[in-house]
Formats: sequence, structure tokens, C-alpha cells
Amino acid sequence: MRHALLHHAFEATAARLPGKTALVCGTRRLAYREVQARVQRLASRLCAAGVARGDRVVVMLEADIEYAVAVHAVLRIGAVLVPLAPTTKADKLAFVIEDTEASALLTEARLEATWGPARERCAGLRRLLLAATFDDDADADLPRDEAAAQDLAALLYTSGSTGRPKGVMLSHHNMTSAWAAVQAYLGLRESDVIGLALPPTYSYGLYHLLMGLGLGATVVIERQAAFPVKLAETLEREAVTVFPAVPSLFAALLDTPAAARFDHRALRIVSNAAAALPTSHIERIRRRWPQARLYCMYGMTECKRISYLPPEELERRPGSVGRGMPMQEHWLVDEANRRLPHGSTGQLVVSGPHVMQGYWRRPQETAERLGPGPREGERVLYTGDLFRSDDEGYLYFVARMDDIIKTGGEKVAPREVEDAIHQLEGVTGCAVIGVPDARLGQTVKAYVTLRADAAVDARAVIRHCQARLESHMVPKTVEIVQALPMTESGKVRHAALREAEPTRGSDSA
Repeated sequence: MRHALLHHAFEATAARLPGKTALVCGTRRLAYREVQARVQRLASRLCAAGVARGDRVVVMLEADIEYAVAVHAVLRIGAVLVPLAPTTKADKLAFVIEDTEASALLTEARLEATWGPARERCAGLRRLLLAATFDDDADADLPRDEAAAQDLAALLYTSGSTGRPKGVMLSHHNMTSAWAAVQAYLGLRESDVIGLALPPTYSYGLYHLLMGLGLGATVVIERQAAFPVKLAETLEREAVTVFPAVPSLFAALLDTPAAARFDHRALRIVSNAAAALPTSHIERIRRRWPQARLYCMYGMTECKRISYLPPEELERRPGSVGRGMPMQEHWLVDEANRRLPHGSTGQLVVSGPHVMQGYWRRPQETAERLGPGPREGERVLYTGDLFRSDDEGYLYFVARMDDIIKTGGEKVAPREVEDAIHQLEGVTGCAVIGVPDARLGQTVKAYVTLRADAAVDARAVIRHCQARLESHMVPKTVEIVQALPMTESGKVRHAALREAEPTRGSDSA
């Protein structure tokens, strides 16, 4: 991907493959020429409304064709994309509009209960455009020199599991660099059909939308991902070849017997990011889709992707996320910021052209995350994640530094306990946190979700852990819950569990 600006690849593809199917959503199918025409019309409407280069535009739309059109229209005029999920609450929407001083909001009529109150609070918002009007004609000339590679392309707001959300500043150069590196190892093709069941408002889903339309692939937007059988049916009907997912999505497909009857032999690439994939899931995925190459990946919004494990290494290195990504450098540091050799455990630090510019109008938070690099003028990203590396430099996620549990002088990584619990038949998900304890400082607690037919209770989980883990790692309490709090990007919100812990009852042992 050699284009200087994020949307140039799509424009080149639309000119080269005008009649090819670009987007599929339910019964709707649009060719590249049709998508491009809609992008041009919406871009003209934004220009006519006075939206200019560098202005921030909030896009709060369902995962649909209109969302894909809006993304490319905003980029086309040199504005800054600020995507938000359609489930965003009014307070957060108002906060983001005010924080970014957004010029326009692109949304839909059915979300008025959210954008109505937010609009009243945000006097600076000059224009609101509804999806139903995106195709209306507008008499406005589009700018020729719409942006530069160092201009901001997007502000991606973090999920805000603790504190107020932060806008991650990504330039066109940041995002095209990340795209090029991911493309270098995934090897997506023009002939691919990408099954997008992920929210395209978050980095993982957004990049697959951009990459797919930039390469000339067909992107199938699946809005019924909450219904595993519907999703499995779509994968078969559209002969999907690339399926990016998160652990909860894989678990839903694997744990629904009716989903197994569909023919998914077209799948050639399956990938996981956002949250770590339990090793038990890896084994089941490989059995379900043996012909597909499974990529276990690690990344964060602040730089898109950091590492991936080549599929041929899955058996030799279960649990690893690889040795980094093309076009970047990375290393581990100790608490004194000293570089560590292979075979150590420490915080992961990343350097490369994909690293964000910082947090929007958050100088203190930016300074905490970005630091000086080994080269003059370079800034590197301190991920806040603990990893260990083996003797060959392969990385293994240990924990978010804030999530480490300290109990009786020992440190416990939640991921290690979660992996053990996932091996218990009938478990569909789990999250492990530390809870206050007067004697030990903290004790280990596990929240567990189960299949409907699972004959498992809290005591069975504890006995299972006692047979596999050191004593200080075994949960003292287990709570069986219907669901775990999740971000829309697919990560368990451990902080939410910690915050709610004093007020919740439990089915525990």
C-alpha cells in the first residue's frame, strides 16, 4: 500500500474496478463505482456545509454501507474522522463533540434520543447530517489538495474503562504505515471476501474496512454478529475468505452446535486481536477450520498493531503473539527503563511510523505514554503491558501493568489463571481480578460464564485450578455470571469488575 493518504487506495481501486462488488450488507450490494459516487456526493455536502481541512467530523452510524461512505467522504475533504459506536450514550457523545470542537455530526434519525440532548449541549456543532440524506446532491467543489501525509486522519477515542476517554491522534502517515505492515504479513488479496462482524468504529474493524476497499476486495458487513447461526450462514453464503474476530466472537461460533453445519471451506485467513485468545480456543479454531491460517495478534489503538505469530509457529509456541511487526522496533524494559535481554519480563516499548502523535489535548497523558527514543527527535510508545520473551525473542502477554494481582507477597498475572479456567469443559469466558484482603493485600477472584448445559459450579472451577496452578494463583472466590462487561472492541473490562466488586453479590465458593 504505497498511497500517501489513507483514502487514495480506495479511489484508485474504484477507478480500476468500477463494476466489482465493493460492499455487501444484508440484501444490499454496491459496486465500487456506486460507493465512489456516494462518497463524492457526501463529500460535496460536507464542503457545502463549510466543513474544511482539519475540521473534526464525528461519525456515529450503524455498521452499514453508509458508515463506509461516511469514512471515505470525511477523509476525502481532508477532515478528521472521529468514529463512535451507535450505542454511545448522550453524555459521551456530548463530551467527544465538545472535546474535539467538531464541526459536523453524521448520524441517523433513529439515534435522536442520543444526539438530540447532545446537540443541545454543543453550541459549536455547525451541522448535523442524517444517513438518509447522504445521497442528496450538493453544489460544492471538492478540494484538490485535501490533506498532507502528516495531517491527522482520525481521532480514535479509547473505550474509557477508567477515567474519561482519550482521543488517539493518528496521522495519514501513521495509518498508512500500519496498513502496509499488516498487509505485509497477512497478504490480503484483491480476490478476498472479508467478513466484517467486528464494530468498524474501532481500530481492528476500521482497518479491515479501509484495507479491503483499498485493495479491491469485497467487504461483507455482518450486523447480526450477536446471532452465531446468522453469522455462520453469512460466512457460507458469501464464501468469506478472511474472518477477523475477537475471543468472544469465536466462542459464540464454537459453542453454538448449529453453527457447525455451515460450509466454511472458503476461509483462508482467520485472525484474532483486541483480547488474547485462550490456548483452548486456538485448538478448537484449528479443528473447526483446518484449512485456514490462524493469526494470533497483539496491538493497541495507539499504534494499531504490534506483533503477530506466524501460523506455522502455533504448535511450537502456544500463547505467543510473535516477535513483532514489520517496519517497527520493540524491546522490553524494567521499572528503571533499562532494556532487557531475551528471556526477560518487562514493559513492552514500541518504535515506528505507526506510533500515534499523542492524545488529543492531553499533554500529561501523552507524556506518560510517549517518551524519547534512541534516535534524535524520536518518540516511542510505552504500552503499559507486561510481556515475557523467550530466548528467541517471541513475546508472551503477561498482563496489563494495572491488572497485576499482588497477594501475600506473590504476583499473579490474570491471563495465566484465565487460561487455566478456559480449559474446563463448559466455560465460555472468564475474567480474573484482585480484590482487597486485610491479611494478604489482595486475593484472586474469578468471574466465569458457562454454556447453558454446563454442569459446573464455583467449587468445580476452584478444584480445576488447584490441580493446575500454584496455590497463590488459585481463585479464593469464583462468581458464575451471565455475562462479562465488555468494551465494544471485544476486551473484558477488568476495571469495571474491580469497581463493582464491593456492591455485588456472588454465587461463590
